[in-house]
Amino acid sequence: MDTIKISTAQNIDIEYEIAGLGERIAARCIDLVGFAILAIITVIVMGAAQMSLSGNAGLVVLFIFLAIFAFYDLVCELTMDGQTLGKKVLKVKVISLDGGQPTLGQYILRWLFRTIDFGFPFGWGVVALIAVVVTKNHQRLGDILAKTTLIKTTPRTQLANVAFNFSLPDEYDAQFKEVIHLSDRDIELIHEVLNGYYQTGNAELIYAMAAKTKAHIVATLPSGMNELQFLETVLKDYKHLTSVSV
Repeated sequence: MDTIKISTAQNIDIEYEIAGLGERIAARCIDLVGFAILAIITVIVMGAAQMSLSGNAGLVVLFIFLAIFAFYDLVCELTMDGQTLGKKVLKVKVISLDGGQPTLGQYILRWLFRTIDFGFPFGWGVVALIAVVVTKNHQRLGDILAKTTLIKTTPRTQLANVAFNFSLPDEYDAQFKEVIHLSDRDIELIHEVLNGYYQTGNAELIYAMAAKTKAHIVATLPSGMNELQFLETVLKDYKHLTSVSV
């Protein structure tokens, strides 16, 4: 499973899965279906208005349709945070390989090379298919040159999948009742950071996450509690308080 690290607003690196060939094809198919529906509607409207493609009005409508088709991906990705309608449905988005939001230049570069990736005479998508399959980050040619790729927008860890693999005694009393003000996404991040520490031993992640969490809930560590214990306690307190509230 290929992943890429994205830096969050809390300066914590979270791994996201890179979208594969299946997600790319499905997202593109959804976009093409949308264009097919738009084309059918256009033809119906032109027929109802008795327009001819050889007439001026018909040529204007055809030009508008072709312009929408040509600039659809670029405009959508610029205005919809790296997504088209198809990508949004599939929950994937364009991201820079450095983990940041792509620049205008990167969006334009990957858009310009769509002709080679998907157009005639380059096999109507064969170039893109081969590139996505053989490259490490599942990139088509435009992605390689723009240094971008597609990721799944859903992080690997979600609250529903957070393994609260601990039991709390009935008389458990939360030490940090302010954790109730944390969001589910905050808890997902804390869980992800703890897992990262358990696997790599990188204490910097713990210090950074603990500092952000303390500042967010305005908490002070009691004597004898370190940052790792604090984050583990936050998870326990959150589990306790949310289960009680339910």
